[in-house]
Amino acid sequence: MHTNLQRLVLVPAILALFLAACASPQVHSTVQILAIHLQPQDLQKGGIAFITPSSVTGQEEDKQPLALAFTEVMQKAKPSWHIVPLPETLSAINRDGMAGEYKQMFEDYRLTGILDRHTLRRVAEIAGVRYIAQLKLGGFRQDSKSRWGALGLRILETKSTTLRLFLQIWDSQDGSIVWESSGELTFSHDSMAEDTVTFKGAVEESAKDLISRLP
Repeated sequence: MHTNLQRLVLVPAILALFLAACASPQVHSTVQILAIHLQPQDLQKGGIAFITPSSVTGQEEDKQPLALAFTEVMQKAKPSWHIVPLPETLSAINRDGMAGEYKQMFEDYRLTGILDRHTLRRVAEIAGVRYIAQLKLGGFRQDSKSRWGALGLRILETKSTTLRLFLQIWDSQDGSIVWESSGELTFSHDSMAEDTVTFKGAVEESAKDLISRLP
C-alpha cells in the first residue's frame, strides 16, 4: 500500500515537471556577416529580387519553400522595400525568353561560385530591381530522442531541428557581391506529442535573424 501510494504521488509530480519543460523551447543561433559595400537605404532604393536558391544534394525539393518562407519574412520586416519573390522573378525570366541563359548561369555558378554579370543584369532589369538575392540551403536536419522517467515510463521526447542557411546579395550593375551572411539555427524542445519544428518554421526564425542584420 505504501509503495503504491508513493507511485500515485510521484507520477503526477514527474508529469508536471516534464510538462513545464515542454513550454520552454530552446533556440540557439549563430550568424556571420560580411558587409562589403552595401550602404543603408541601398536595398530600399534599388529593390531586390530573389532567384532560385541552391541547396546541398538531396534537398533540392526544399528550394522553393525556402525562397517563399524567406521572402514572406522579408516583406513583413521591410514593407517599404520593393521585393520581388521567386515566382515573379521566374515568370519574368520566362516571358523574356531567357530561360536557357538563366540555366547556364546556374551551371556556371555551381563550378565557379560566380553569377554571370551579363545575365545577372538582365534578370535584374526585367524584375525591375538593382539587387539580387541568392539563398543557399547548407543543411536541414531533424532529430528526436526519447527521455524516460521514473517507473520506466517514456515521458516525452527531446526534438531538435538544425538549419544552415546562407544569403548573398549581388549588385547587378557591376556583378559584385555587396553583402553576405551565414546562419546556423538549432531549435530544440521537449514534447509529449508527435509535433516537430517544421522546415518553414526553422527558415522563418533564421530569416528574421539574418534580415535584422541588413543595413
